[in-house]
Amino acid sequence: MTNATERKFGDPATRIAQTDRWSLLLRPKQPTLGSLVLVCREPVKAFGEVSPQAFAELQRIVAKLEPVLRGLTRYDRINYLMLMMVDPDVHFHVIPRYEGSRDFHGTAFPDAGWPGPPALDAAIALDEGLRDALVQALREAWAHAGA
Repeated sequence: MTNATERKFGDPATRIAQTDRWSLLLRPKQPTLGSLVLVCREPVKAFGEVSPQAFAELQRIVAKLEPVLRGLTRYDRINYLMLMMVDPDVHFHVIPRYEGSRDFHGTAFPDAGWPGPPALDAAIALDEGLRDALVQALREAWAHAGA
């Protein structure tokens, strides 16, 4: 069953990968190229309530997503933001960070906040075509990445 946070971030259209306990989604507004949302699928509203099984899955997902994003974005750093101010389900915003700009299908994605905190308000809102192309690229990279 999809939770409210997954739906808000566009699941299933934005889904890159899903396990029993986590959904990895493309963030519809991209502060940097490849920005994702990692949403816990368990019915928990606090990080301390996440099950040991979900914590174990989280480690495996992060170990796979970092090389996938590095291949797409050549990031210098990666930020995991657990903001949970509006969306109640446990989730992280995963923001690749880099100096300058990256290009995807003719669209420039600058890191407006580099080297400081991510500039979430400077995010690029993806149109459906660009969103779908980016989701597809990430799904293919995910499918070919190691376990």
